[in-house]
Amino acid sequence: MVRVAISNLHAGIDGWGRDIDIVSRIVQVRPDLLICPETWRGSREDLYDELRVALGMSGAFAVLAQAERARATTGGRSWQPWHSLLSGEHGLYFTEHRPLSASQLARRQRVDLEPGEWGLSLLTRLPILSLHVEPIGRLPRERVNRAVIVATLEADGRAFRVIALHGAHISHGSHRQYQRISQLVASLSDDLPVLLAGDFNSWRPLLRAFLPGWRSLVHARTWPARRPHSQIDHVLGRGPWRATSGGALDVGSDHRLLYADLELERP
Repeated sequence: MVRVAISNLHAGIDGWGRDIDIVSRIVQVRPDLLICPETWRGSREDLYDELRVALGMSGAFAVLAQAERARATTGGRSWQPWHSLLSGEHGLYFTEHRPLSASQLARRQRVDLEPGEWGLSLLTRLPILSLHVEPIGRLPRERVNRAVIVATLEADGRAFRVIALHGAHISHGSHRQYQRISQLVASLSDDLPVLLAGDFNSWRPLLRAFLPGWRSLVHARTWPARRPHSQIDHVLGRGPWRATSGGALDVGSDHRLLYADLELERP
């Protein structure tokens, strides 16, 4: 059995910039394969290294943007300001491709900022046969680049592939990125079983249209974490995968951690 977990880390802070104790909660899940969108590697805190050491894993980190992380000790009772989805992120600031909004600029002057790298990570305790980062480009409306992590792993003597992703929002044209991922999958030179997993920022019905031929291996609401009404984090499979259990857990981020216990059926 392979326990796959997906946890959007939101850079280890809530929407106000307050710390969330997410690493210790992920450790309790005991994953064999962990995919973490919005991993933060900063001048004061490195979530990739913390998880790698705490879980005894190895893997890869894909830098998607240079950013500044707000550090705050105060804020409202809510996880983030109620207007943040309209006025812009108040915990992370990306300035590479588009200017910040007026409200973001004003708040940026009032908080402690930590420079660092924001990206996608894949960590595993399974044997790694190959591992690389594949850029898939940047959409015009986005502040960040996008990439996937492609790994060939081994479980119980059988090789399989994993493609880890953090998809753009539908409103930003994520269908173009899924076209690129489909081309990447089609270029693979063998018929190994494949997992495509991460934060898709998309609902399952749309993914069926964007990514035909994939099976959803776990159904659980993941967003927003406090009162989830939607599943936007997914584990999709091709090949003889069988899910024995799965679900979603609140680990302090704005997404619930999604996990699935998977087996490869024998021919």
